[in-house]
Amino acid sequence: MHPITSMLLDSSVHALGPDWMDPDTLINGFIERWGTWALAGICLIIVIETGLLFPFLPGDSLLFTAGLFTGTGQIQLPIWAVAAILGFAAFIGPQSGYWIGRLSGPKIFNRPDSRFFKKAYVDRTHAFFEQYGGRAIVLAQFVPFVRTYIPVAAGVGRMPYLRFVRFNVIGALVWGVGVTLLGFWLGQFAIVKDNIEIALMLVVLVSVLPILFEAVKHQLEARRAAPAVESRETLED
Repeated sequence: MHPITSMLLDSSVHALGPDWMDPDTLINGFIERWGTWALAGICLIIVIETGLLFPFLPGDSLLFTAGLFTGTGQIQLPIWAVAAILGFAAFIGPQSGYWIGRLSGPKIFNRPDSRFFKKAYVDRTHAFFEQYGGRAIVLAQFVPFVRTYIPVAAGVGRMPYLRFVRFNVIGALVWGVGVTLLGFWLGQFAIVKDNIEIALMLVVLVSVLPILFEAVKHQLEARRAAPAVESRETLED
């Protein structure tokens, strides 16, 4: 199976996780326990999922729901503050992952499968990184599992730190800030507020469009390159 196809399937499965991963349940639980400090719990989950090798957390849907709940007043902070704080969390997480990979080296991936670590995810991440280079840091933000491992892979591969930071900032703005603002905006519509689960599924589908676009672009470029390769081989014969 093509790595991109596997990632898209993982995105769909991830969106249909168990009840404890439901963003509505998580955020409401944080609000009940901590009030305004609920945002700290959301940030913690974003940092863990994007940088601490724990990929089984609902990043996309959590950001979207945080924006939506800000619009409905359940999170009692201005949207600019919520978006900025979550965007910062989306920056800090990959920074942690990068330095974990850089300081640990390749040995961090040389361990047996466990409940929270799968070699298959690492292999897909490497394929993704090889295919898209630096752009993978941005694109991976929209792919569950891959966004957890891509910063670590960048660190293991010793990507120049300033180059990583540049892509990390773009990814944090587009994903961390962008998805939060999208939830806030769509939350103004009653049909979205009344059908949150459907809205979350649509967010997952929309979030993988950049990856789908890159996959199609890559396939078209490969097809264009094939005749040129065949022509050279014919001339050499």
